[in-house]
Amino acid sequence: MAITRQDLEADRLRTKLCSSPVASSLLPEADVERSLGCALACRPDTADLNGDVWVFGYGSLIWNPMVVHTESRLATVHGYHRGFYLYSKINRGTWDNPGLVLGLDRGGSCTGMVFRIPSHVVEQEFRVLWRREMMTGAYHPRWLRVKLDQAPDAPEQRALAFVMNRSHAGYAGRLPDARVVDCLRHACGLYGPAREYLQQTLLGLATHGVDDPYLGRLWRQLQERDAAEVARAACTTATPVATSASAATRPDDAVAAAVHPHETV
Repeated sequence: MAITRQDLEADRLRTKLCSSPVASSLLPEADVERSLGCALACRPDTADLNGDVWVFGYGSLIWNPMVVHTESRLATVHGYHRGFYLYSKINRGTWDNPGLVLGLDRGGSCTGMVFRIPSHVVEQEFRVLWRREMMTGAYHPRWLRVKLDQAPDAPEQRALAFVMNRSHAGYAGRLPDARVVDCLRHACGLYGPAREYLQQTLLGLATHGVDDPYLGRLWRQLQERDAAEVARAACTTATPVATSASAATRPDDAVAAAVHPHETV
């Protein structure tokens, strides 16, 4: 199931999930509206934006914002960093095989994208965002200070961002790389495979010249796992005679064919 903006506008995702086993994990609609109202009430009044606001994306918003915006720019948040801190049992996994998605957690810094939302559609676009990001209450909407990277001498501005709700049942905390890779390799949810989420985020950042060593390290480890699995499968299915002949004649070619990753960034 590919989730579209039209699905979010019509609230089809909630309607679908309310009749499924995950219904109990959804944030009540009244709480979603209350959270949205609070964020709108606290929106900053930045003189040079004329009522427009910034939204900070650090994961899927980078490459699939789905919101109306008139400008997008690189920006950095200090005091929070990006990590795979949220188990995903709906969007990028299932209850039986949860994936992981990114969240902002305390400490460090994070470079992502900010999107400028025109003043006359802020409430409309925020409602789309809330239906996408606040379905289970896993995040706290916060107006964070951001530094626009193309204007290093300009004063900091405020941008809405979704930071981790550490009291949420899906909060994973800091996990070892091996555990993160385990969760990303084969999990798949309503929005697609968890591994695709990692790959698209890496590609989205790279498109804007941003290198995230943490995400790159995870992607390399995931590919190494894939290659090892392919190599094991090749060894298991090959006959002893064929294996012996292959090793004796062209071992380098055999190994290269077995371990070639099926995806590259």
